[in-house]
Amino acid sequence: MFMSMRILVTNDDGIESEGLHVLARSMREHGEVIIAAPDSEYSGAGAAIGPIHLSEPEVQSVDIEGIETAWSISGPPALCVMFARLGLFGDIDLVVSGINPGANVGRSVYHSGTVGAALTARHTNIPSVAVSQHLTGFGAEGQVWEDLIVGQKWHVAAQVASTLIEGLLQDDIGDSPVLNVNVPNLELDQIRGWRFTDIATEPPRAIETVELEPTPEERTFRVSMSWGDENHQSSDVDTGAVMNDEISVSYISRIVAIPPPPTSTLGGALDSLLKTNQEGTD
Repeated sequence: MFMSMRILVTNDDGIESEGLHVLARSMREHGEVIIAAPDSEYSGAGAAIGPIHLSEPEVQSVDIEGIETAWSISGPPALCVMFARLGLFGDIDLVVSGINPGANVGRSVYHSGTVGAALTARHTNIPSVAVSQHLTGFGAEGQVWEDLIVGQKWHVAAQVASTLIEGLLQDDIGDSPVLNVNVPNLELDQIRGWRFTDIATEPPRAIETVELEPTPEERTFRVSMSWGDENHQSSDVDTGAVMNDEISVSYISRIVAIPPPPTSTLGGALDSLLKTNQEGTD
C-alpha cells in the first residue's frame, strides 16, 4: 500500500457533485486526500486554465463529509491541478479526476474537463486517473439532466478506480501517462468484464444537427442541437466497450509532434516567403 501518498481529487462538475465526494472518500485507503475542485460546472473545459491574469481566481475552504481538506476554486479543473502542481496545496503524488456522469470516450476525450485535469497533472510527471461513468439515456430527446443522474451508481465507479490505483503506480509503462477509465452504470456483478481499449473516433451518441433559431432580441440566435442514435462500435475501442457493459481502460500519452513529410510543400512556401522578404531588404 502507498499510505504516504497525498492524493488530489478534482472534477469538472463542481465542488458539490456527489460523484466527486464518493470518489474522494474511496481514495482514503491509499493516502491523504485533498479535494480541489471548481466552484461551478466546467464540463467541456478540456485542459483550459482560463485567463488567470484577468480572472484573479479565488480559493475557498469548504466542508465535505469524510474529507479533512477541501478547496473550492473559481476556475476550471485544469487550473485546480495547475495550482496543485505548483505547490499551493503541498506536495501531490497522484491526481484523480471524476467521477464524471457520462462516458469520456472517443472524440469527447479532447474536450473533457475530467480528462483535461488529468492531462494537466502529467505535465509534471504526476500520475493521474480520469474516472467517468456511462450515463444511460444521455442525448435522448426529452431527458432532463437532473433525472438522468439520479440513478448513477457512483459507488461502483469509485470502487473500480480505487482498485486500479495500486496497479497504476506499480506498472512500468513510462512517462506518467493518463489512465482514462470508463465504467458502465451497473452494479459490479452486472458488468461483463474489462479491457484495455483504443480511443474510438466516435462518442456513444453524437450531436447530429445544429441550427440557428432566432430569439426576440435583434440579430441574436439560439443554437438548437439534436442528438443522433446511439453509436455502437467494436468492443476493442473505449466507446464500444462501455456500451457492451465492460470497463474501458485507456492509457493516454502526452501530445507529441509527428515527423513531417520528406518533401514538404509547406516548407517550400516558408522558404520562398523568407527569401523574398530578405531580398527586399537587401
